[in-house]
Amino acid sequence: MTAAPLIEFRDAEVVRDGRTILRVPSLAFREGEHVAVLGPNGAGKSTLIGLITRDARPIARDEPPVLLRGAARWDLFAARRVFGVVSDSLQDDYRKAVTVRDVVLSGFFGSVGLYRRGEVTPAMTERADELLGFLEIRHLAARTMDTLSTGEARRALIGRALVHDPALLVLDEPTHGLDPAGTYHFLALLRRIAASGRALVIVTHHVSDIVPEVERVVMLKDGAVFRDGRKAELLTGEALSALYGVPAHVEERGGWHRLW
Repeated sequence: MTAAPLIEFRDAEVVRDGRTILRVPSLAFREGEHVAVLGPNGAGKSTLIGLITRDARPIARDEPPVLLRGAARWDLFAARRVFGVVSDSLQDDYRKAVTVRDVVLSGFFGSVGLYRRGEVTPAMTERADELLGFLEIRHLAARTMDTLSTGEARRALIGRALVHDPALLVLDEPTHGLDPAGTYHFLALLRRIAASGRALVIVTHHVSDIVPEVERVVMLKDGAVFRDGRKAELLTGEALSALYGVPAHVEERGGWHRLW
């Protein structure tokens, strides 16, 4: 890897109730890279996202355990230019009567909805409209989030995450709650985002969520990095059997993988 790290973990450890729930000796997500973080429930995936968003605090070290573009300290506005995160917990926060356009615009302020509409500039409105078109939800702009399907609402939240044009987009369990048609269209959207050159981290326990553009897989198990390497080397029956603790057979077709 020659691209510069966007986010880097160095001996990052999260402890709750006296128990280590995640320990990451060394891990980095880099400019333009497409990565899947794969693991069973309880593996530490959500805690890893929490380290990125600072919702989870690592044990203090002499050397900083989490770096953002090489910096140990950063403010919220600097972080928004580096990464955007879309998660189930964020989607739960938006199950209310907030329009899709306002959801996207709220990304400029880090709020849930808009509280001071007078602060919205013409440039912000133009950027929001651009993203509504890219995400194919322009026709939903005036609809409120509590009237949308899960997939439609998730697209709006991606727009919110992209308003600052971050270098990295992190998606937590991207197809959770979607039916087959919704899953198909949402994964097609992720492929378009990946093709745009933006770094993408897909955090999931489903092998089928890993779009063909992903080149690298990070496996988490029991609160630790189990394996980290090229997709072709890790999406195998042997590796996935060890990860999930059950017999696994992998079928690959056109760059997509299915677990049996």
